[in-house]
Amino acid sequence: QVQLVESGGGLVQAGGSLRLSCAASGRTFSSYHMGWFRQAPGKEREFVGAISHSGGSTYYADSVKGRFTISRDNAKNTVYLQMNTLKPKDTAVYYCAAKPRVWSSLDEYNFGFWGQGTQVTVSS
Repeated sequence: QVQLVESGGGLVQAGGSLRLSCAASGRTFSSYHMGWFRQAPGKEREFVGAISHSGGSTYYADSVKGRFTISRDNAKNTVYLQMNTLKPKDTAVYYCAAKPRVWSSLDEYNFGFWGQGTQVTVSS
């Protein structure tokens, strides 16, 4: 089991940057691949990207590739989402999620643990 708590959301102007954090409980954080998702009002949840349990691999959706970076600090049980060159269409509630490392792929499937989300609003 792992419990996740996101933080760092807020209001930012277009072109700005924001870093989200996701703190995990438990002593097995390094056993999980971590992902970020987002959901805009009236839209389905969208996969943003993921990082492997060791931090050695990352995978991003095309919509954020080159602008967003996922990193993790296993000593601090924390995963980060650095968002640069933000656009109004990035406005959404952002969620972190975890899936056991037994799943070899970093794709959007099999994430079984979720945080409560943090709001990101990008103004034009």
